[in-house]
Amino acid sequence: MKLKFAFLNLFLGCISLLIINIKFTSSVKAEELLKIELATEIKKGKFLIGLEQYLGGKNDRFSKKNNINFTTDEGFLNLISSNGIKHKSKQINITWVDIPIKNPKKIERIVFGPFSSYESAKKQADKLKNQGFKATVAYPNTNWEVWIPFQDDLPEFELKNKIFRKIKDIQITPLLRNDHSLLKLEGPINIYAQEEIKINGVNFGKNFYLIKDSYGTWTLVQKIEFNDYLAGVLPYEIGPNSPLEALKAQAVIARTWGIFNSDRFNIDKYHLCISTQCQVYKPSKIINKKVLKAIEATSNLILTYGNQPINAFYHGSNGGISATAGESWQIQDYSYFNSIIDGSKSLNKILKLPITSESDLNNFLDLNKEQFYGSNHSLFRWNKKISSLEIKEKLIQKKLININDEVLDFNSIERGSSGRVTKLEIKTNKVKKSIVLVKDDIRRVLNFLPSNLFTINKLSDDLWLLRGGGFGHGVGLSQSGAIEMAKLGFSYEQILNHYYRNAKLKKIEILSQ
Repeated sequence: MKLKFAFLNLFLGCISLLIINIKFTSSVKAEELLKIELATEIKKGKFLIGLEQYLGGKNDRFSKKNNINFTTDEGFLNLISSNGIKHKSKQINITWVDIPIKNPKKIERIVFGPFSSYESAKKQADKLKNQGFKATVAYPNTNWEVWIPFQDDLPEFELKNKIFRKIKDIQITPLLRNDHSLLKLEGPINIYAQEEIKINGVNFGKNFYLIKDSYGTWTLVQKIEFNDYLAGVLPYEIGPNSPLEALKAQAVIARTWGIFNSDRFNIDKYHLCISTQCQVYKPSKIINKKVLKAIEATSNLILTYGNQPINAFYHGSNGGISATAGESWQIQDYSYFNSIIDGSKSLNKILKLPITSESDLNNFLDLNKEQFYGSNHSLFRWNKKISSLEIKEKLIQKKLININDEVLDFNSIERGSSGRVTKLEIKTNKVKKSIVLVKDDIRRVLNFLPSNLFTINKLSDDLWLLRGGGFGHGVGLSQSGAIEMAKLGFSYEQILNHYYRNAKLKKIEILSQ
């Protein structure tokens, strides 16, 4: 056994602790930890969920003072590090330190973006792949990016891009804290127990990894079975008090969406995150019998098209009319998404699609909202007064204009079949200079907008009234609509058929069963 000693000054230089770099063969081979096969885990009925991202870095909002504490009320915790360290105790404390790299590395890449959604980033990545480039979708902070390796002879690209260069001379390193020393760990690091594990005092589950990401920081990843994952999704997506048939519909589409999008974080070796960039997930503190009943009643059921899982988008409220995928994101349409009037058959007979003009949409918004499904949502209809100063501040934040630029006017210049704004032009005082926001970039930049379903009414030179409907992108199932349909007696199968036309329910096979 080789021991290498290095002294770090921690706690503002007051305390010197010993870092021990230990390598030995454990009963579980370290190499096995390195082979986390994302596709295999899905076939086994398990998701790898990124509970906390960017650990140890500037954007670390989870670990207090670069420190994570794992505890269990009963039994023991087990830790296995990829450098062979094996540890067992009632408590595991991991801290993060910056260790200088002996031979600094130069990092170079071309970065495209930012993109407001994974869907738009993936479309650009696929386009670059078709051109022969090795393109990767990344999520380094709050926006999606596409990376390709840097080369001297790269062609001119249509899409805005930049060269990223950095000398990596520091490595954020996890250390296992003991009473008198710190053991250097290498990822992936597996932490597991037979009982529930508390992380910084909160119950999370039984099986976790710490995995190094592509940004120099680390991610806390939970390995969890589909049904346990859904138990932490349904209460925070559609609400635990929703009618049973609405909960069943949400269980099917949340499972389907998760499987379809399980390659979303391939670059960082896990499947999904826990924010609205994926599906909102929180460890379920209280077991809700109705939620569990909905999950069990639809166990392993997913929606398919052409015998494959569909991209089962859903949202809070569609404002009475659903959107196609192609008008919400910069992607091609899916055949199972159409613009539909979200209401009764009699209402569908009265209204005709598409809605493409400002006046037609104003007339639609004037209709009695009680005729639509989901009209009880707080943002089913909304009005917002927006000043030129508010728009200017958002454009400056996104580095689209300078502080001396002034916003003169803004107008919708293109709408989709559901009436949603797909191109928004913002005119400034710079001659021949205007900003055109497309589809999902509209809400990424002007994030005070609940949806893209709105009309623009000019009140004065620097004030506009926006009349709109809905909350979210409007594609697929409307959660408020599904809740109302369930209250009216519709089954979950009927609800799914209403929002996902021509999609079929299918039971998937799990390898572990």
